[in-house]
Amino acid sequence: MTISLEQMNLDRIFRSALQHGGEFAELFFETSESNQLFYEDKKIDRVISGIDAGIGLRVIFGHQSVYGYTSDLTEQSLIELANTLSKVVQGKTPNQIVALTPAKSGFHQSIQKKPQKLSLKDKLRFVQRADAAAWSACADVKQVTVGYLETLRKIQIANSIGILAKDEKQYLTFYTQLVGQRGEQTQTSYEAQGGYIGLELFDQHTPESIAQEAGRRLNSLLSAKPAPAGTMPVVLAAEAGGTMVHEAVGHGLEADLACNGLSVYKDKIGQRVASPLVSIVDDGTMSGKRGSFAFDDEGEASKHNLLIDKGILKSYMSDRLSHVKFGTPLTGNGRRESYRHKPIVRMTNTLLSSGKDEPESILANTPKGLYVKGLGGGQVNTVTGDFVFAITEGYLIYDGEIGPAVRGATLAGNGPEVLTQVDRVGSDLGFAIGTCGKDGQRAPVTDAQPTIRIPEIVVGGEVPIETYWKK
Repeated sequence: MTISLEQMNLDRIFRSALQHGGEFAELFFETSESNQLFYEDKKIDRVISGIDAGIGLRVIFGHQSVYGYTSDLTEQSLIELANTLSKVVQGKTPNQIVALTPAKSGFHQSIQKKPQKLSLKDKLRFVQRADAAAWSACADVKQVTVGYLETLRKIQIANSIGILAKDEKQYLTFYTQLVGQRGEQTQTSYEAQGGYIGLELFDQHTPESIAQEAGRRLNSLLSAKPAPAGTMPVVLAAEAGGTMVHEAVGHGLEADLACNGLSVYKDKIGQRVASPLVSIVDDGTMSGKRGSFAFDDEGEASKHNLLIDKGILKSYMSDRLSHVKFGTPLTGNGRRESYRHKPIVRMTNTLLSSGKDEPESILANTPKGLYVKGLGGGQVNTVTGDFVFAITEGYLIYDGEIGPAVRGATLAGNGPEVLTQVDRVGSDLGFAIGTCGKDGQRAPVTDAQPTIRIPEIVVGGEVPIETYWKK
């Protein structure tokens, strides 16, 4: 059943939600259609398809909010939900309810090849092509898993201050994961591509190329030496994709953390927090990127937000509740996993901006150290800025050139300190897709960075660093 919030008596719903006080009421309607294929052991492992729909209602009163949702898509159900939520609201006399006006956004993403028009059989062929390529990409492959995941998400937002916004988001992700064994060594390699995109993804990245990249990385890991331990220069390649920027810096710039004293960046607007070479942006308007959209999940248009400008902290990312509580400007960063969740501050596409150095010159001017092409999971303390990340692909640097691969390495440091130390920033830019977790919610994001050099950072490993430098 297709419905529209405009067909409902929104004035009645909002008045019911605000009848005991409250300054703001908001409806969020979502329908989501997903199809997923997983291929393992040279056969279909599972196919998952489904459609989900529901409406969430939020009321803000003072500096608090209350939230509820229903999958009963009727006006009467929403009236009952509004009456229930209103009973816990104790606010001032509600603001006047404003007539709805369609919101405008400068962002538009055109999907060239809609996945919904392709048969399951044809989608399976993409998966089978990647599987065949993966088995031949590395002689030591023992297990191959290929995943195809598509989601079409349609949302409508209406609120008591007159905003009416609609958006449609097409997500597609394709990945290959390999497990290989060589002697006593067992390693896992993973490669994924995707974004706010249709089947044109495979014009840019064929299933074979995705599988072959996973195979190349697996072969490197299986031939790698134990990682050195110690403090050394590290060159983070653009292929590392901005994981450090997202985790060690990005979360600390979310207003709900920063303004509540849960971030090392609290009260530092206008202060230097990084090297003059470092500028960091969160941009939800980038074409085709996984974190992009026309409107966030509060109906605010997506924006290009300059967070750090040449080392100076300029702004935080914010949602409506942070705007109410702390006076931070709305930045289009109010996001939620689904209609079952209230919106919170989330990143979109977060990147460290390109610089002027040629990537090759950064490596050539680093006599020794570690060259990092891939970062995995880790831990970050946003209050202190301290972090630890696993290195999924790394190489020693000898005389300005890439040397042998190493395995089992980690990076440990402090986000603000590391940003202050950055002394070279490349002219390239590499992207990586991901799903960010926060407060029990998951959101699609993209991270990006150019090649950068950190002159001194702690690398965790198994072998004393001197063992390698004596070579």
